Amino acid sequence: FQYLKRFDQGCNLDMFCYEEHSVEGSPAECLQQFLLHCGVTDPSWAELRNFTWFLNVQLRDCEASVFCNPDFVHDTLQGF
Repeated sequence: FQYLKRFDQGCNLDMFCYEEHSVEGSPAECLQQFLLHCGVTDPSWAELRNFTWFLNVQLRDCEASVFCNPDFVHDTLQGF
C-alpha cells in the first residue's frame, strides 16, 4: 500500500524503504489502492490477495537486492 500510495503521488520510490509494522492510511484507502492497481476489473478477494502477495514478494526482493540499493548504484539506474 505504501509503495502504491507514493507512486500515485509521484514520489521518488528509489529512496523509500518499507519499515516493518509501520501503518499508514485506513483499511478503506488500502483497499482502494489495491483495486486501482491490480489490473482486474471487479476482482475477487482471491485475485486481490494474489496481487498483494506477488507485489509484496517483488518489493521485498527489490529492497534486499544490492543492485536496487541507491547507495550502491548511485544514479546509474535512476527510475529503474
